[in-house]
Amino acid sequence: MFRGAKTFRPKKNFKEGTLRYELHKKASASLNAGMDLKGCVQLPEGEDLNEWLAMHVVDFFNRINLIYGTVCDDCTDESCPVMSGGPQYEYAWKDDVHYKKPTVVSAPKYITLLMEWIETLINDEKVFPPEAHIPFPKNFHKIVQQIFKRLFRVFVHVYYHHFDRLTTIGAEAHINTCYKHFYYFVRTFDLVPEKELLPLRELTRQLLPKEDAL
Repeated sequence: MFRGAKTFRPKKNFKEGTLRYELHKKASASLNAGMDLKGCVQLPEGEDLNEWLAMHVVDFFNRINLIYGTVCDDCTDESCPVMSGGPQYEYAWKDDVHYKKPTVVSAPKYITLLMEWIETLINDEKVFPPEAHIPFPKNFHKIVQQIFKRLFRVFVHVYYHHFDRLTTIGAEAHINTCYKHFYYFVRTFDLVPEKELLPLRELTRQLLPKEDAL
């Protein structure tokens, strides 16, 4: 399905033998076995919440990169001069380093900055400790919330502006499944504020059972 798609960023992998690697195997096995998405996001009994969150940050980073990689040739500074979801929702970039104030940039620029920012965090062993015996930082949950809030915006932009492209290449079911998985995960662990989820509220209501959507 994605053959020939432009690779957007290198895939981040889990180090074999680590707890995060084993958790990823468990989660993948649940998905591949056809387990319901709402059930497979639940923290396995006895496992560490931060490890579960860290594993999913990397997993969704890879998946959303793949999705954006299929449309990035059509997402240019000219076609998408603002990171947006239709005329109602616009997002400015701020990272407190290179962009200390919210700055309007094009969608491809925003997404590039976002993925580089996440990749830097993932590679920072003080934020994502590589071994289970090394503690996570006290603000880890807040960092994860910020990551997922911004990753959600990639879904918003792709659904509003590039869904036709995904339909053309037969990737509609893939992004819908990925989005449902993402939505269940962020809702289960309170990672994205409800107001941030509003741009895709109608879509969510179409894709999920009534009792699970906002």
